[in-house]
Amino acid sequence: MTPPLPLVLDLEGASNVRDLGGWPVPGGLVRRGLVFRAAALSDLTPADAARLAALGLRSVCDLRGPREAAAAPSRLEGIAGVTRYPLPIEPTVGASLRDILATRVATGADTFALMQEAYVAYARDWAHRYRALFALLTAEAAVPLLFHCSAGKDRTGFGAALILTVLGAERATVIEDYLATNRLWRGDPVIAEGLPAEAADPLLRVHPALLDAAFAAIDTLAGDFDSYAAEYLGLTPAMRDRLREKLVEPIGGGSA
Repeated sequence: MTPPLPLVLDLEGASNVRDLGGWPVPGGLVRRGLVFRAAALSDLTPADAARLAALGLRSVCDLRGPREAAAAPSRLEGIAGVTRYPLPIEPTVGASLRDILATRVATGADTFALMQEAYVAYARDWAHRYRALFALLTAEAAVPLLFHCSAGKDRTGFGAALILTVLGAERATVIEDYLATNRLWRGDPVIAEGLPAEAADPLLRVHPALLDAAFAAIDTLAGDFDSYAAEYLGLTPAMRDRLREKLVEPIGGGSA
């Protein structure tokens, strides 16, 4: 029986942890056991570390800003042979919300607009961080690789959408993986502390319109995704072919 997607790793001290493997792409399925996404790893238990170590992880990419990472360091001590790569993308929504709350009560529209701006910035201003992520994915000894932020939903969600799109996944597949956060992330009420429920929702859930804003920015910047992948992510057509060969298992199995 084919397991349901996404392929979830049930850990005690981290949520929204999953394998990108199994999703359909042209010619096959994303290969299992090579690329993982997650929320923060600061509360991993020894059992969690053992579970991750058993995956043979070589790289953990941390998309959190320096202050976020320093406040909640990843607990990777029990994972032998893994290298942590800081790829910081600064969160800006919280600061902008504080500015709004200094003058009035934030609404859902306020928060949603700030989140849309953040997603546009992921594509426009922080593309170099995702370029570094792809450089690791194409490196010989850097996978299996796990990438994460604090909630594993926005910076990580956009990264997963880029990877799946580079591998040729259909838009519906990309969205399905993205929306899985809404049932897999345990949430962190501190993120939305003091906000009305309507204003808190865009911080505690993912919405397709946010990902749409990022991909619209990609089209604005480069004209289309292929051009963006080449110019902003550093992926030539030949490199994309090699990445597909590495990360895609042909239908019916066999080596790629």
